[in-house]
Amino acid sequence: MTTTTQDYAGPAAAERKAAQSAAFGVLLAVSASHMLNDTMQSLAPALYPVFREQMALSFFQTGIITLVFQVSASLLQPLIGLAADRRPMPFLLPIGMAFTLAGLVGLAFAGTYPLLLMSVAVIGVGSAVFHPEASRVARAASGGRHGFAQSVFQVGGNFGQSTGPLLAAFIVVPFGQHSVLAFTALAGIAVVLLIRVSRWHKHQRLAKKQAAAAVAPKHPPGTVFWTITALIVLLFSKVLYTSSLSSYYTFYLIQEFGVSVQTSQILLFVFLAAVAVGTFFGGSLTDRFGAKAVIWGSIVGVLPFTLLLPHLGLVGTVVTSIAIGLVLSSAFSAIVVYAQELTPGNVGAVAGLFFGLSFGLGGIGAAFLGMVADHTSLRFVYQICAFLPAIGFIAAFLPNPRPKEA
Repeated sequence: MTTTTQDYAGPAAAERKAAQSAAFGVLLAVSASHMLNDTMQSLAPALYPVFREQMALSFFQTGIITLVFQVSASLLQPLIGLAADRRPMPFLLPIGMAFTLAGLVGLAFAGTYPLLLMSVAVIGVGSAVFHPEASRVARAASGGRHGFAQSVFQVGGNFGQSTGPLLAAFIVVPFGQHSVLAFTALAGIAVVLLIRVSRWHKHQRLAKKQAAAAVAPKHPPGTVFWTITALIVLLFSKVLYTSSLSSYYTFYLIQEFGVSVQTSQILLFVFLAAVAVGTFFGGSLTDRFGAKAVIWGSIVGVLPFTLLLPHLGLVGTVVTSIAIGLVLSSAFSAIVVYAQELTPGNVGAVAGLFFGLSFGLGGIGAAFLGMVADHTSLRFVYQICAFLPAIGFIAAFLPNPRPKEA
């Protein structure tokens, strides 16, 4: 009996389709875990008005909370990513979530400012452990659509960040600080998801890094260095402006327009939801037009809106903040994908570097902006920050991340 090619085509196609479905399921699972992780992490900033009233905190002390969280989240990420590039560590995913759970319990019982800082520091460590390996899994499950996969992963986190203020407005603010304990159930769900994701990644990880690094053409080290430096500067402009809104937008709305705490939390949710939507579409745009074009269009394109924001009424401020969230948020996935293509074989280190910097720079910026606000006003802060996206013009000088072979 003769065996034809068609006899194998059906089973082979079915096997490929099953593998693709499994990979997409893993991508959704890691995105959902990112959502749950960042929902819990966003409870601390959403509680700033509560802590500020209970502990009589200044804007500078409020900014220090963000600084402690984001510095603790940033310091370990590049090291963890670099170590995972050399040796697979999928078990880090549920371990990182366990740190977030412990910090959340501490947040629920923090009665003093030092205990509050310790709790957010533990949550930051959980973030540092989680993000590099989770980003690696997202790329492994991308099927070659790296921008799309990075945006799906990132939009889970953005959606979680936007949900935190909403949950705080309707649960934590009315029922008190201890109600934060109710959100520990989210950590349990995330741990279960991440255990399954870790098992998939353990079996799927192959030694492709050496082959890719050997085949792919590379930029000279000097070009790589200044390009990464330029990307860090671009990230700084994006993160500092985003931090000014995520940390102080509620206070700005209360002071300038007299809205209630709950209303300010809802409007913060609206802004962060716009960030999530913009992040999702940013990944698809990166796959279609290239990371460099998206970085350029995102950071420079938001400049007219940031210049307008401090001079508008309540409705105009809300509408403009939505536009800012949609446009500016598309840059992060593009920056990560661009840097990973620029330095093949260092997926985890690049993810850890840029996720870590996004936390660290945001924390430093929040503390600095809080100090400026204490001595001037939040309106003045937004007037100064409005010019940050102008830094995006340097994106025009970025090289092609994948140089052609001579």
